[in-house]
Formats: sequence, C-alpha cells, structure tokens
Amino acid sequence: MDQQQLQSLVQELQLLRGQIQSLTSQFNEISLTIEALKEQSPERSVYRALGGVLLEVEDRDSLSNDLKSSKETIEAHLQSLSARESELIAQYNEASESPE
Repeated sequence: MDQQQLQSLVQELQLLRGQIQSLTSQFNEISLTIEALKEQSPERSVYRALGGVLLEVEDRDSLSNDLKSSKETIEAHLQSLSARESELIAQYNEASESPE
C-alpha cells in the first residue's frame, strides 16, 4: 500500500470516528431523555422540540416509543460503524507493518 492509500485510510478512519462520536452523543442524549420522561410526573407538561418551536406532547407513550425507536436505530448504526472502524484499523495495521 503506498503512502497516498495509507493517508486515505487514515482520513476515512478519522471521519468514521467523528461520526461515531456524534452518534454516541445523540444516543446518550436520547437515553437521558427517556429516563427523564419516566421520572417526570404525569401531571406536569412535557414538550417536544420541533424545529425552533416547543410543542406540548399529549401522548407520552407515543413520544416514548419514538425515542426508543430512535435509540435503537442509532444503536444499530453505531454497531455497523464500529465494525467498519475495526476493519479500517486492521487494514491500517496490516499496511503499516508490511514492508514496501
């Protein structure tokens, strides 16, 4: 593998790690939101952000289901990105250890 291919591999790995970091933040935020929703008193209003507007939620179960679905989708995507990251690391290690 030449130097240019190796640099391309490193760039792809850096991009991938940025995506993983961003999705992990989203995953953690949704997890915290689900927990907060469980702890919120049913008598208190709950709002959902829609664009730049907060809308009062009438159906908490629907909101909870939407959040859980989003969390599952992000988790699946994180797993595939992590698998790709492992592949890239293996390729990089192989390329950097092999003589030119």
